[in-house]
Amino acid sequence: MEDNNPPTPTKPRVVICVGDIHGYIEKLQNLWSNLQSCIEPSDFETALNIFLGDYCDRGPNTSKVALIIFLGDYCDRGPNTSKVLDFFIDLPSKYPKQSHVFLCGNHDFAFAAFLGVLPSLPDGTEFCGTWKEYEMNEEREGWYKGKGFENMHLQGRRWAGNHSVKFNAVKGIDYKGSIYDDAPTFESYGVPHGSAGRCSYKN
Repeated sequence: MEDNNPPTPTKPRVVICVGDIHGYIEKLQNLWSNLQSCIEPSDFETALNIFLGDYCDRGPNTSKVALIIFLGDYCDRGPNTSKVLDFFIDLPSKYPKQSHVFLCGNHDFAFAAFLGVLPSLPDGTEFCGTWKEYEMNEEREGWYKGKGFENMHLQGRRWAGNHSVKFNAVKGIDYKGSIYDDAPTFESYGVPHGSAGRCSYKN
């Protein structure tokens, strides 16, 4: 017998995409409040939230944000956990019906490269092999030459470096440490810019 009652169309799920947080907790909180106000409550409660990366650098609350993306619970968060990180950690308990996806941005990739937590390259190439194509920029960008640089990925050396040109003419502001504006990330850990990263791992 033919069913003349067509199926009820399923309401599309709301998808929220957020990018370039860069350690600015107040801006993130304001954005979240605005989204909560503008979206129907039932839709917001079940939304798919995709964070597009660049959690660290530039802003004051960047400490350990990228570490949770790459290392999860293997890295000791310590007593001074970042407000941005706290925000992410609290999302599943505050919004249990939502889904949360965290992608890696170029700043996060470079931070991970500095910490030495990137997986090996598929072709077996050493990370120092990534330098050659861009060696002409090493002096100007002030690539990192401290502890562990010998086989560090290019982006890790650029991230923790000290740019020789202090003014960013494109943005009209001073560089904050390196070309990645990473100085606030070091400051959020309470260590000088360019300090070798320290992370406590569980056995």
